[in-house]
Amino acid sequence: MTAKKGQFATWTLAVLLICVVMVAGIFSVAQKTSEEMFDSAIQSLNENLDLMKSTIDAIVNSEVDFQKLISEEIALSPDPAAYIQNLHASDAISKLSIVMTGQDSGISSDGQPFSPESLDFSSGSAIQGNAVSQSFVNDTGTWAYTIASPLTRDGQEIGTLYVEYAYDTIANALPKNFYDNQAVYYLMDSANERFVLKPDGLGDREAGHLNLEDFYRANNITDEAIIAMVRDGIEHEQNVLFAHDVKGHESLCFLWPVNGGSDFLVGYVPMDAIQKEAHTVNTAIGAVTAITFASIALCVALYAYNRRKQTQVQKEREAERARHQEQLTQALHAAEVANESKSTFLANMSHDIRTPMNAVIGFTTLLSKEADNPEKVREYAAKIIASGNHLLALINDVLDISKIESGKATINLEEFNLHDSVRAVEAIVTPLAEAKGQTLVTEVSGIDRERFIGDETHLNQVLLNLLSNAVKYTPDGGTIHLRFLGGEQRSGQFAPITIEVEDNGYGMSPEFLERIFDSFTRAENSTTNKIQGTGLGMAITKSLVELMGGSIEVTSEEGVGSLFRVYLELRIPEGSSAADEQNWLATPAPEADAAEFAHALQGKHFLAAEDNMFNKIVLEELLELEGATVEIVDNGQLAVERMERAQPGEFDAILMDVQMPVMNGHDATRAIRQLPREDAQSILVIAMTADAFVEDERAALAAGMNHHLTKPIDVEKLKKVLFEFETKGNQ
Repeated sequence: MTAKKGQFATWTLAVLLICVVMVAGIFSVAQKTSEEMFDSAIQSLNENLDLMKSTIDAIVNSEVDFQKLISEEIALSPDPAAYIQNLHASDAISKLSIVMTGQDSGISSDGQPFSPESLDFSSGSAIQGNAVSQSFVNDTGTWAYTIASPLTRDGQEIGTLYVEYAYDTIANALPKNFYDNQAVYYLMDSANERFVLKPDGLGDREAGHLNLEDFYRANNITDEAIIAMVRDGIEHEQNVLFAHDVKGHESLCFLWPVNGGSDFLVGYVPMDAIQKEAHTVNTAIGAVTAITFASIALCVALYAYNRRKQTQVQKEREAERARHQEQLTQALHAAEVANESKSTFLANMSHDIRTPMNAVIGFTTLLSKEADNPEKVREYAAKIIASGNHLLALINDVLDISKIESGKATINLEEFNLHDSVRAVEAIVTPLAEAKGQTLVTEVSGIDRERFIGDETHLNQVLLNLLSNAVKYTPDGGTIHLRFLGGEQRSGQFAPITIEVEDNGYGMSPEFLERIFDSFTRAENSTTNKIQGTGLGMAITKSLVELMGGSIEVTSEEGVGSLFRVYLELRIPEGSSAADEQNWLATPAPEADAAEFAHALQGKHFLAAEDNMFNKIVLEELLELEGATVEIVDNGQLAVERMERAQPGEFDAILMDVQMPVMNGHDATRAIRQLPREDAQSILVIAMTADAFVEDERAALAAGMNHHLTKPIDVEKLKKVLFEFETKGNQ
C-alpha cells in the first residue's frame, strides 16, 4: 500500500510537473504569439497610415499639377482677370482668384474683389514650390486651403493665381471603414492645429473635437512628456505613435505628417480593434489551461487545436490587412486616374478651344484691316460667328457633363407633344445634313398617340446629340434614319418607345465601342481626327437617358455604319385618346414665318439691366442696327428705381440680366411686379443671362419674368419673343 501510495504520489507529481511544464509552455507560446501579433498589428497600422499619406499627397500634387496647367492658360490670355471669371468651380476647386504684379488686390472667379491679405501664408508650407495657406472656413462653410502659383508670360512674372481647394475632396478618397469603424482620425492643419477634416462614419464623435487642444482635453491627455513628444513631432514633421487610455479603452494614438508636413493625420485606434485576434488567443489559453489540469492527453489535443486556431486567426488577420491595403490602393489609384483624366481633358480642351479661338482672333484681325470692304466684312463676320458658336457648343458640353456628374441635373416632367418635338429636332438637323448632301429619313411604327409626360428638353438633347453625331461621322451623300418604334404596353400608364438612329457612315472599331460612353473619348483615325469636339457628347447622352429611366446601346462596324438604340418608357397623360399611328407624324408642324417678326424691334425702346461693359456695348449696337433704342443701368436696384420714375408706356420691354451686384435679376423682377403702377404686371420682362440650364429658366419664370433667353444675344429670338408677346396680348 505504501509502495502504491508512493507510486501514485510519484505519478501525481509527474502529472503535475507535466501539467506545469505544459501550462508554462502554453503561456510562453501565447505570450510570444501575442507579442508577435502586436508587433504585426503596429506594422499594419503604420502601413495603412503610410498609404493614406500617399493618397493625400497624390491628390494634392495632382491639384498643384492641374493648377500649373491652368496658370499657363491664364498667363497666355490677353485679359487674365476676365479669363478666370469665365472659369467655373468644381468639386475640388471652390474659387479661383488672381492678383496682378504690382497690385495689392485682384478679383475672384465669382466676380468679387480679392485680397491676398485675407489668407495666412506665414507657416512657410509649400507643395512643389507653391505656397500653401493655413486652413480657413470658406464662403460655403467648408474648410479649405489656398495654393498660390505665379503667372509667367515670356519669362516675366505678371501676377499670382490663388486657387481655393475644399478638404472634402480628400475625404472622398480616404477609407470609410477604417478598422471596422472603431478607429477615429482627423486631418489637422499643422500651422494652427485646427481640425479641418472629419470623415463621416468613423468612431465616436461625441467629443466634438475642433483642434489639437480639444483632442487632448476630450481624451484626457495630460502627460507633459507625451505632449512634448507630439510638439516635437509636429515641429520636425515626424511620425508620432503612443499608447493612451481613450474613453476607457486602451488605444494607440497617432500623428502622421502629410502634404510635406503642412497637415497631419491625427487620431486613435483601440487596441481591441488592432488585437482582436489576440483576444481570441487569450480566451483559448484559458480553456486550454483549465482542461490541461484534467488530462494530459486532452491538454495535448487542446494545444494542437489552439495552434490550428492561431493559424486560422493569423490568416484572417492577413486577409483583413490585405483588404485594408486593397482599399487604400484603390483610393490611390482613383486619385491617379482622376489626375490623368484632368490632364487628358486639359490637353483635349486646349486644342479644341484654341482652334475656334484662333479663328475668332485671326478673322477679327483681318476684319479690322478690311473694314472698308463690305464683302470681306460679311465673310469674316460669318466665320467669326461660326467659330463662336462652335466654342459655345464646347463650353455647353463641359457644363452639361459637370452638372450631371455632380448630381445636380434634374428631371422636369411635363406633358409634351412628341410630334412637335420631332419636327423641332428635324428643323435643326436637316440643314446640317443637306449641307453635306445627306438624306434624313424619319419613320414611325407602332405608336398610336402624340402626347406624353416626360422631360422634353432632355429628350430633344438626346436626339440632337445622336443625330448631329450621325451627320458629323457620315460622309457626304450618306443616309441617316431616325425611327420611333412602339412596343408591347405592359401598363396602362406607360408606353414603351424605342428610338433608333442609324447611319451608313465611318463606323467604329470594337475597341472604341467598349469606351464610347466614357467622358473625353473620341475615335482616333485619319478621318475622324479632323472632326472637333470635347468627346463628351455620348457620355452626356447616356447620362441623360439613364436620368430619364431608360437605357442606350450601340452596334457598329467600320466602313458600314452605326446604330444607336434608346429604350424609354413615357407616361401617358390621363384621359388622352389614341391617334391614327399612320398619320400622327405625317403633317409637318407649322413653322413661324421669320418675315412676320422681321421688324418687331423697329422703333421699340427698352430698359436693360446689365453690369458687363462689353455686353452693354454689344446690346446697344445690336438694337441700334434693328432701329431700336435702349437705356442701360448697372444693376437690378437701378432698374427698379428707373421703372418707378418711368412714364406709362415709356419702355416697351425690360431686358434683365440675372447675376448682378447690389440686386440680382430675380429680385429686381419681383420688385418691379410689386410696384404700385398699372403696367407693373403687364410689361414684358425678358431674362438675358448666361445661366442656361432648365432649372435656371424655371427660376426666371418663377420670379415673374415672361421669357428666358441665353447669352450670347440672339436678335432673331428676341424679335420672335417680342412679336409673340404683342400678338398674344401678354398671355
